[in-house]
Amino acid sequence: MTTNRDTIYSKTLGDPGLFTFNEDVVGVFPDMINRSVPGYATVISMTGLMAARHARADTCIYDLGCSLGASLLAAARQPSCQQCQLVGVDNSSAMLAAARSTLEQEMPDVPAELVEQDILELSLRPASVVILNYTLQFVPVTSRLALLEKIRSVLRPGDALILSEKIKLDSPGMDEYMITMHHDFKRAQGYSDLEIAKKRQALENVLIPETLSTHRERLSKAGFSDCSTWFQCFNFASMIAIA
Repeated sequence: MTTNRDTIYSKTLGDPGLFTFNEDVVGVFPDMINRSVPGYATVISMTGLMAARHARADTCIYDLGCSLGASLLAAARQPSCQQCQLVGVDNSSAMLAAARSTLEQEMPDVPAELVEQDILELSLRPASVVILNYTLQFVPVTSRLALLEKIRSVLRPGDALILSEKIKLDSPGMDEYMITMHHDFKRAQGYSDLEIAKKRQALENVLIPETLSTHRERLSKAGFSDCSTWFQCFNFASMIAIA
């Protein structure tokens, strides 16, 4: 799909309102996420490799909160994943329309099912891999354990959950340092101080980050046998949890 440069938060001096995945965001999303999330390209490509390691034929590979389908596409490129039913789920119709177009263009011979639904209300089929890349952080904190328990219930021992999140650091001082480094990263990508401030304001109370220790404890409560952080850059981290 064609994409434009993200200038959404350079256009207003007033209250930007809450961040939503609307058509304006869809039009600039690839540029936005690559310039906002350090290591994003690495996370997506490694997601495909990890999905291939755990893919079991005739099960589902879910990308929950799939946005434009980048993680699903990374899995689709792996031959072992093509023996699975690839399912992308998002509650944004604009995102799903763009995801469908991208998947049809990039991998026309690999069928993927795209579902418009709130992932908290979704009924899951037996799966071997579930991907939650930068999705759980938008789920209400009180609903996160139930979602992970639902995911765990459709996985067999040895299956995998791939989870990427913006995180908090346990040390308040180090947390502030990582936030500062993230802002420096965004400046290096061409964002202005105004854009950084407005984006942060728009995401406040929408994206709720947690510490890695909180994630590990919740994954254990949900029934996962083991988990590890496999990638971190500043205040963004990716984990693999084994059922």
